[in-house]
Amino acid sequence: MQVQTFAQTLTSFSLLFIGSLFFCLNFAAGKTILNIFTLSMKTKTLFALACSLLMLAACNSRPAAFRSEGNGAVEVSRIDPTDWYVGLGDPSLQLMVYGPGIRDAEVYVDGAEVDSVVRLDSPNYLFVYLNLKGVSAGELPIAFCRPGTNDKTIVRYRLKEREKAGSEREGFTNADVLYLLMPDRFAQGPDHPAQVEGLNHYVEDRAQPSLRHGGDLEGVRRHLDYFNELGVTALWFTPILENDSPDDHGASTYHGYATTDYYRVDPRFGTNEQYRQLIDEAHSKGLKVVMDMIFNHCGFDHPWVSDLPAKDWLNISEWLSGHDRRDESGAVYPTEKFRQTSYKITPVFDPYASETDLSETVDGWFVATMPDLNHRNPHLMTYLIQNSIWWIETAGIDGIRMDTYPYADKDGMARWMQRLNEEYPNFNVVGETWVTEPAYTAAWQKDSPLIGYNSNLKTVMDFSFFDRLAKAKNEQTDAWWDGYNRIYGSLLYDFLYEDPSHVMAFVDNHDTDRFLGTAQGPYKVEKLKQALALLLTLPRIPQIYYGTEILMDGTKEVTDGYVRCDFPGGFPGDSQDAFTAAGRTPEQQEMFKWLSQLLHWRQGNETIIRGYTTQFIPWKGVYVVARRWHRNTVITIVNGTDQPATLEVARFAELLDVEQTATSTQAVDVPTGRTFDLSADVSLAPREALVLELQ
Repeated sequence: MQVQTFAQTLTSFSLLFIGSLFFCLNFAAGKTILNIFTLSMKTKTLFALACSLLMLAACNSRPAAFRSEGNGAVEVSRIDPTDWYVGLGDPSLQLMVYGPGIRDAEVYVDGAEVDSVVRLDSPNYLFVYLNLKGVSAGELPIAFCRPGTNDKTIVRYRLKEREKAGSEREGFTNADVLYLLMPDRFAQGPDHPAQVEGLNHYVEDRAQPSLRHGGDLEGVRRHLDYFNELGVTALWFTPILENDSPDDHGASTYHGYATTDYYRVDPRFGTNEQYRQLIDEAHSKGLKVVMDMIFNHCGFDHPWVSDLPAKDWLNISEWLSGHDRRDESGAVYPTEKFRQTSYKITPVFDPYASETDLSETVDGWFVATMPDLNHRNPHLMTYLIQNSIWWIETAGIDGIRMDTYPYADKDGMARWMQRLNEEYPNFNVVGETWVTEPAYTAAWQKDSPLIGYNSNLKTVMDFSFFDRLAKAKNEQTDAWWDGYNRIYGSLLYDFLYEDPSHVMAFVDNHDTDRFLGTAQGPYKVEKLKQALALLLTLPRIPQIYYGTEILMDGTKEVTDGYVRCDFPGGFPGDSQDAFTAAGRTPEQQEMFKWLSQLLHWRQGNETIIRGYTTQFIPWKGVYVVARRWHRNTVITIVNGTDQPATLEVARFAELLDVEQTATSTQAVDVPTGRTFDLSADVSLAPREALVLELQ
């Protein structure tokens, strides 16, 4: 690696300038150069000072590289970021410049300071680090010159004003409910292209669960009012960036987790401008937008893979050299040097972890078609950090969900989060930390004292709640361990979290079986209502998965595509339109109405957002959780059995103290409007769920 700093360049220029100046002055005086060195020390000092002042004046004038237009002979194919913003807290900017033979180019910038120029292993990459302190928005001329020739290309790089200060960007919070959807499977706009030119071959076939189905951003935009009707407040899309990998034996990257361009929306979904338009319209309707990102890996067809900027750009990249990497059908095939991750992320925090296990987790590839990025390379990490900042500033997103969080280098990720927290103190990022033990999840949260490591990650995902709920729904709640004792046993570990209100809970998502897909026996819908009643009233950030409101089900047993089915009515020719009440079945409409009532009630509800929590050990099959704020009380009650049960109110008398909590013992079930008198025991139907608000 070669690094040319601004100071080194200036020193070289200074020596050349002073030497030339000495020669000119002596020539004009009719003296020899040697005579200068016979001057007194005082004279020499004054002479050097004068030279320095002249040099400074020359440096402050327009650099010579810009006194004529270039001939364009130095090819600059691409610069990332594509543009940038002035006024950020950190004025530094890394430019990744790509072009044939660009590594050996000399770089001159008119209007900003060059901190350093870094040359790595590939001859086709050049990293230019600028300092934008005090620089104004506008065009920034950058000259790339080929040494020893007159070849020169001048690029006019665009610097923009920020729309708002970083502190003004508000992220999602526990006052929100996130609605997770997969753009390819949700809805299609009217002008969707049959094929996008310039991309690798792909097929859109809705009959094939693992191929693309043709959903896009315009389809989502046209249904923003649906989200308002339902009552959610934030939208989380699975990744929308370009995934230009060819179809592979009936499979594709429709899911979006194999990025091939970090600065471009996948053109099958739309354009960068359409993404921004969607976000702007979502904001106008009170909806936030969360962007799904992946730092752990990229797609196999990302340009980096065929031309690594540095030998250590990827983890375990040795297997890529010396063979074609794809078989005759185009499928990627690994060699004996390939190493796949174990998918066991516990070694990252295991105090007794072996080097073998830790390396397998962090350095092993997720799959052969998703190259594992090496975040210990500082230039790569800077690239990724800047990319997230660029999307915040350019698209106006309200949060980030980071995929496969513990698989990446934890120190690199902590550096990323520190930068974002400093630049956007009120922004929010949630990391996917898929371990079902609360202690592990809590250790990933910002400022956790558990392991002596600070991730700087504000929000983590509650896989414990998901895991316990998946078991509890098919069990009878007994006096000790089964059923909703599992949820009680998970929630009691909230003392481990630095901030339980920054934990995102869910009952299912795009990587799991749908809740109804694995629910057994009778009362499946009732079980789903129980899960959602708890999800929306616990001290958590709730996330629900698209289609839950209309009873969509499915399992991953055959393929993930069966839990990612198309939303009915989102595509041309659909026989059902579940976006409308008239298009839903009676069962779907009843579920939609029940959930919508609960979601709208939750909006701005201080008792749920700020209230403190009281839970009771399940008693005779009944689990009770209460939220209280000032004199407002909400009680969530679930009958965790397939038999009728009774809520014995005497056991919960502390919640019904009229002097402390409410004005009466009258309560209303929020989703249904039914009224209850809590001065007497309450009969519960099998698997019944109540969300009672005391009046």
